[in-house]
Amino acid sequence: MSELDVQYGLAAPGLPDAEQIQTWVDAVLQQVKPELLTVAQLTVRLVDLPEGIELNETWRHKSGATNVLSFPFEAPPGIELPLLGDVIICVPVIRREAEEQEKAEVAHCAHMVVHGVLHLLGYDHLEIEAADFMENMEIQILHHLGYPNPYQSL
Repeated sequence: MSELDVQYGLAAPGLPDAEQIQTWVDAVLQQVKPELLTVAQLTVRLVDLPEGIELNETWRHKSGATNVLSFPFEAPPGIELPLLGDVIICVPVIRREAEEQEKAEVAHCAHMVVHGVLHLLGYDHLEIEAADFMENMEIQILHHLGYPNPYQSL
């Protein structure tokens, strides 16, 4: 089991609990980097809209909030630490998207956590081939967790 710090930057009903989030994070590690499963350290923070906007505008220089942000830890040269970084989930955006896409909120949140952790592990979707690979990994991990293909209805 990874060392996970779950932070709640908002109080709202129906938020996933730390145990659920731990399950999602560990599923990614188990499938992608099992050697990190018992040593990885990371934070998942669930935030409200103002914090989501501030983080997205400050760090990505994009207006408004986005569903998930990932901040990989960059160790100084020659230093190896099991610290992966931080995943930020903007709950109001997740809830709006889940409703718009007619998805279960918990499934969409799980998808965003999986997506964010994959970014911490170095995966991206900037090129078509990399995006296809990352999406297929997300689909497999979510299937393993019992959630439907998040791209099926898109």
